[in-house]
Amino acid sequence: QVQLVESGGGSVQAGGSLRLSCAASGDTYSRYCMGWFRQAPGKEREGVAAMHRLTGTAYYSDSVKGRFTISRDNAKNTVTLQMDSLKPEDTAMYYCAAAGLSRGCHLGVNFPYWGQGTQVTVSS
Repeated sequence: QVQLVESGGGSVQAGGSLRLSCAASGDTYSRYCMGWFRQAPGKEREGVAAMHRLTGTAYYSDSVKGRFTISRDNAKNTVTLQMDSLKPEDTAMYYCAAAGLSRGCHLGVNFPYWGQGTQVTVSS
């Protein structure tokens, strides 16, 4: 089992920045691939960024590429999403997710473990 706890959400004006953190615990092998997803009201869940915890290889959706940065601190078992140049369309509930590496690590893999989410609101 894997436990994930997100923090760092909040409200910001367009152009601003927020930093989300995900504290992970539990089975190490089940969280070698870490991801951030978001879901806005009435919309489908969208993959935002993913990172291979061992290699540091990162993957981003086109909608956030160049504005968001995913990073990890393996010693602290945390994954961070730095969000810059935020836009109103980035408003959503953001979720941290974890998976093993049986099918690689990218936004299209099945992530069986999820946090409770943290709200991000960007006003214009």
